[in-house]
Amino acid sequence: MPVPHFLEVSNLEITASINMPGDIPKKITLVDNISFKLKRGEVIGLIGESGAGKSTIGLAALGYARSGCAISGGSIKINGTDILQLPTKARNKMRGTQVAYVAQSAAAAFNPAHRISDQVIEEAVVHRLMSKTEALAYADDLYEKLGLPDPKNFGRRYPHQVSGGQLQRAMTVMALCAKPDLIIFDEPTTALDVTTQIEVLATIKNAIKDTGVAALYITHDLAVVAQVSDYIMVLRHGKMVEFGSTDQIINHAQQQYTQELVSIRAMEKEEQAAPDSRPLLQVSHIDAAYDGLNKVLEDVTLHLHAGQTLSIVGESGSGKSTLARVITGLLPPLQGSIVFNGIELSAGLKNRDLEQLRELQMIYQMADVAMNPRHTIGQIIGRPIEFYHGTKGAQKRRETIELLDQIELGEQYIDRYPAELSGGQKQRVCIARALAAKPSLIICDEVTSALDPLVADGILQLLMDLQKEHNYAYLFITHDLATVKAISDSIAVMYQGSLVRFGQKSKVLSPPFDDYTQMLLSSVPEMELGWLERILASRTMQSADN
Repeated sequence: MPVPHFLEVSNLEITASINMPGDIPKKITLVDNISFKLKRGEVIGLIGESGAGKSTIGLAALGYARSGCAISGGSIKINGTDILQLPTKARNKMRGTQVAYVAQSAAAAFNPAHRISDQVIEEAVVHRLMSKTEALAYADDLYEKLGLPDPKNFGRRYPHQVSGGQLQRAMTVMALCAKPDLIIFDEPTTALDVTTQIEVLATIKNAIKDTGVAALYITHDLAVVAQVSDYIMVLRHGKMVEFGSTDQIINHAQQQYTQELVSIRAMEKEEQAAPDSRPLLQVSHIDAAYDGLNKVLEDVTLHLHAGQTLSIVGESGSGKSTLARVITGLLPPLQGSIVFNGIELSAGLKNRDLEQLRELQMIYQMADVAMNPRHTIGQIIGRPIEFYHGTKGAQKRRETIELLDQIELGEQYIDRYPAELSGGQKQRVCIARALAAKPSLIICDEVTSALDPLVADGILQLLMDLQKEHNYAYLFITHDLATVKAISDSIAVMYQGSLVRFGQKSKVLSPPFDDYTQMLLSSVPEMELGWLERILASRTMQSADN
């Protein structure tokens, strides 16, 4: 007998009401007439640019729409039941047990006041699927399978005590803990370095195979989704562009937009040799720790010249973002010095003057938690324009609109709130906020991690154009090796808080490699079916030989 479809989405339409200038409400369509079916054990990948409707469709599979949005048409059947017709109580009971969700931003999804395991096991315990003891034991087992450190004690930590990548994996454990029938993976590897991403992808793929769970896998990375999906739906502006098997989409795409997504990034900055002049930024022998005892940075020394880009790469927890916090004064170092523009900076942020603060800006990794949700986009971008330059009134609004145009959003976003934007759109607003200060150095902490390749290329090109025009220096923290190759003049490779490789791009990316850099470079996903299995098999053989 044919296997029945567990999830059936028919003619789905989702709309949103926005307030335009002059307080004239306007209804826009976010998802337009989307239909698909999914069986247990199958994975459909949803891919497309930021704002294409991927996450909106994923949330709709939970019977949920964001504030200001409404599921205005169609049906969503889970195991034959239209969940849109269920009473609120029945729909709530279904979430987390029958259907689970792995959100894009784990930092925004976890309660900072509660231990990780208390949140991970909540659904399983509240719905009496397991006892607390059973749920904790199962969670510990999942921590180990997803490669989290010290799995027996990991769940006792609070969210702020683990890295962004570790917290993202913990959220995957939360989804799996109640053993649901359908999981919505919304960018589950966005915050992960490429080495960790391989293990998490393998775990997700094995979990789907072992449990027979159905899954929607939302991402902007086509090379990643090709490793886990049976089918791929390409979305743009809320409409389906193309749908087919993974092989068909990767190797025989019919639509031009899909072909552009499949193409490998061709952009690459011509490497600039370091000038003989004094570096803009000199980091010397930095040690740092969050508790004053256990070092997370040890003897880190590097430099960056004006008008150049230094990319810092390494796995989650290697100290990349911690180094950025030290440079910006958010985390005073245990020892070492930060010299900026010839002047040694005070270790703490509060002791730096206004001009030093303006000259050194940072774009944070988690756009969701980097903006005040009660402020409009115009207020968020306009504040540094007024704070650092004293610009007010109509001129401030004009400069804000210019920045919105630069990041390809436009004036229509000026009166919206962060909750009305997609993850990628929020990240672009954070970029505009940093540019508003007109700094000399911008620390970019995973600024393109939430963006699809086409939009990311546009943002990277914008950053490079601005660099050429204004001589900006960029400290670019990323786990995307394609981005590193595209924008860097020099590269620093970090591992467990130490610098293992540093120099000009051509030197760092040329053999002979140390073991860690070799593993890092080999972990970049390729647009190839079976790549994940091939790289895992290769590493298993290497381990056996050693």
